[in-house]
Amino acid sequence: MMKFRFRRQGNDPHREKIKQDLFAFNKTVEHGFPNQPSALAYDPKLQLMAIGTKSGAIKIYGAPGVEMTGLHKDTAAVTQIHFLYGQGRILSLLDDNTIHLWEIVQRENRSHLVEVHSFNLPGRPGIESTSCDLLALGTEGGGVHFLELPTLTLLNKSLFQDEIMQSIPEEYKCGKSLGPVESLQQHPQDSDKILIGYSRGLVVLWDLNSRHVDNLFLGKQQLESLVWERSGNSFVSSHSDGGYMLWAVSSSNPCTHDPISSTIPYGPFPCKAVNKILWRTTESGSPLVLFSGGMPRASYGDRHCLTILQDSSHVTLDFTSRVIDFFTIHCTDKDKEFDDPSALVVLLEEELVVIDLQMAGWPTVPAPYLAPLHSSAITCSCHISNVPPRLWERVISAGQQQCPLQNYEVAELKDPTQKLKTSAFSPQVLCCHEDGTVRFWDASGVSLKPLYKLSTANIFQTDGDHNDSLTQAGEEEWPPFRKVGCFDPYSDDPRLAIQKISVCKYSGKLVVAGTAGQVIVLVLSDEKSDHMIDVATVDLLQDREGFTWKGHDRLPPKSGSVVFAPGFQPVVLVQCMPPAAVTAVTLHAEWNLIAFGTSHGFGLFDYHRRSPVLARCTLHPNDSLAMEGPLSRVKSLKKSLRQSFRRIRKSRVSGKKRVVVNSPTSKVQEANAQLAEHDAEVTPVQRRIEPRSADDSLSGVVRCLCFADTFLRDGTHHGPTMWAGTNSGSVYAYALDVPSQEKFSEQSVEALLGKEIQLMHRAPVVSIAVLDGRGNPLPEPYEVSRDLAKAPDMQGSHSVLIVSEEQFKVFMLPKVSAKTKFKLTAHEGCRVRKVALSNFTSVSSEEYSENALVCLTNLGDIHVFSVPALRPQVRYDCIRKEDISGIASCVFTKTGQGFYLISPSEYERFSLSARVITEPLCRVDVERPHDLSAHRIYTKINRLLKKIKWEN
Repeated sequence: MMKFRFRRQGNDPHREKIKQDLFAFNKTVEHGFPNQPSALAYDPKLQLMAIGTKSGAIKIYGAPGVEMTGLHKDTAAVTQIHFLYGQGRILSLLDDNTIHLWEIVQRENRSHLVEVHSFNLPGRPGIESTSCDLLALGTEGGGVHFLELPTLTLLNKSLFQDEIMQSIPEEYKCGKSLGPVESLQQHPQDSDKILIGYSRGLVVLWDLNSRHVDNLFLGKQQLESLVWERSGNSFVSSHSDGGYMLWAVSSSNPCTHDPISSTIPYGPFPCKAVNKILWRTTESGSPLVLFSGGMPRASYGDRHCLTILQDSSHVTLDFTSRVIDFFTIHCTDKDKEFDDPSALVVLLEEELVVIDLQMAGWPTVPAPYLAPLHSSAITCSCHISNVPPRLWERVISAGQQQCPLQNYEVAELKDPTQKLKTSAFSPQVLCCHEDGTVRFWDASGVSLKPLYKLSTANIFQTDGDHNDSLTQAGEEEWPPFRKVGCFDPYSDDPRLAIQKISVCKYSGKLVVAGTAGQVIVLVLSDEKSDHMIDVATVDLLQDREGFTWKGHDRLPPKSGSVVFAPGFQPVVLVQCMPPAAVTAVTLHAEWNLIAFGTSHGFGLFDYHRRSPVLARCTLHPNDSLAMEGPLSRVKSLKKSLRQSFRRIRKSRVSGKKRVVVNSPTSKVQEANAQLAEHDAEVTPVQRRIEPRSADDSLSGVVRCLCFADTFLRDGTHHGPTMWAGTNSGSVYAYALDVPSQEKFSEQSVEALLGKEIQLMHRAPVVSIAVLDGRGNPLPEPYEVSRDLAKAPDMQGSHSVLIVSEEQFKVFMLPKVSAKTKFKLTAHEGCRVRKVALSNFTSVSSEEYSENALVCLTNLGDIHVFSVPALRPQVRYDCIRKEDISGIASCVFTKTGQGFYLISPSEYERFSLSARVITEPLCRVDVERPHDLSAHRIYTKINRLLKKIKWEN
């Protein structure tokens, strides 16, 4: 028989234009809380907040949606940032001894943060102070340098300790240096005067114009920080002994030995240093004192605290992570007499906390954004597109009942003009956590807004319940601690961790599955409920002999009724046995069915009748390690080496050799044998598959599950089916007999094995999807019955798309004959990690769209393929291949966007669609007193030099 091979023609210009209109890769915005924050600043005029990080990033935040990011060229930690008041300029100090000037500039009607100048400092910097025209820098050597702004030009005004020592009394000198400059504070009423605090305890009021010491304050305790009182008649110093002092500034007394008052709030026993203090005057009476640190060293030295004092009111805010910095939002009008602070903003290592200082009790203000995604470690994520308005309203209502102050905006940072380029629908992101919670987030805009939190811990009896009551009973009244913030790195029980989740957005049903084999079905309710939870057990081993489970025990459910707040409430708990972690779960609310899988097998459960339908063990006879649980899952070195050499030998001898399939039980295997003939003629893009051993450990792990209404028995009758794929390349397809809604109470669901497929290469099955006669994915449950989507084509033949770690295959149904395939495997170790079917709408015409298969590999690149032809469309580099957690956490949306974790607390959002893009398009209008900024000066100089060169 003669074979003809047609060479692929050149690129079709028309198709290339269509691809440009459909696909475009953009990393759009970073959601969440900045990782490893190290500095904080606030501009009260523009109402913008800046956060610097240890990786050298600067993030600017205004109202929700107003975000800008700048990244220093070197990955040095940002130690300080300062706004130039009202100018849209920011100074950043790095730990590599450099200072940088940034400007908010307008480009294409959008604000950007741009670095315009940098400066290498003459000495190791200390605390800095800024005015509109002058930057003061204190050094570890005790000197103070002055730079002109905005050009960052070093002025010949440097102040050294020798000049100060001339004004100090002899008895105070004691032959010692004054130590590093710990604090610099500009006089609130006179910009020509600056307060300089030295580590040894001396504080100097320095006149910049006359270069003269106006006042000396001869402190004897090691200094930590300084803050002016609003009028400039006094200031407060905090010290290493846990105390603070109030000093009077008087022209009649240029040398002050003793403060007005000295206080150690948590004495008399030794205390830790008060790192920073703020003193705010109020019209109502006594000043408000806020300071971090100062706790009794022996008993509470390890606590992260910030204290608020006013008259008899005293609160010690107790945080779960370190205090980085804090500021108050208060009146900055110089004509006003009082500060009257309205809110306290505290930047912690793991979250941002805002305290209302005007309401009684100083309550916490829920963050409208910048809430920590990682309040408990994220274990899995899910994205819901096109959320129905009714479900959206009910989830928001449940969240508002959990947190009545959710819409409170006392401390919200605002910006006069903001524009957001977002999609028209309302998507949600669901984050599942180690502590058994599921958090709902509004992902329709640039800022992820918290909506609602679901907790599953109250269903079970955990060890943490008893410990909490003991802790609360044992707490003392002094200091008056108050737990603040939602970051909680500790889980009551690691078995509570949510591993998989499935949602039906039209019926308000939710299924969450956890680490101890628990599968919980929940229904959205608008009313409070008090009921018992039905518990069912499904044995996936079916009393299989010869195996012993050595892992963790199941979580014991609570007996009796449990009270549930409005929101998602559990109705049935399905316990898999053995209680291994659930690896896959799916829900079909229209059929009242859930399917779940573990490392031992998969099950089907009818939650309407509360009865199991199917339990199937998927373990290979040699896969005994899967029975021992996660604590004992360690292969011997001898077995690991033996399997590695076996793989090497097989890969060498297999080459282009035809694979012979002896078992005639599956038509799929025959189709695979036919397709194997073409391996020698494989195109350069498609690479050969590396064979795998049949006795690989954990081959029984169920990787994916799928429900579909399709043709499995014959080509004329379609019906409900369930598909399951395993780690060993096995696919099981079951025909389901689901009674009609009217007969649900009379008849039970039945499952019959229709097809059992074994992929030749035995690579893990990542995804299974059924396509209709037009090659479109089948609609979700209720979409067709509620006229929310077009009915699928049930006239033409259906096909099933099976994605393994190494290749994609499309089989025709019901015969399961191979139609097409694409091999992605590379010899250098390329593997498919995440896939999704997404719809891409053309940017030129809203009427034109295409379905495509989106694939992320372990190398961090994303491939897009046409469906069902599996033709490669585009490829993008997205995630670094070394970023294993980022690749593992990636989630694709149905509209061509995606999310992945770039740190434990941040999602990177990206778009593969040329049309659907969610990115900040904000504009911040600023008026600068200096028309010629450093950036504009250098631009003009460069233009002038070019002109001179051209003329010469």
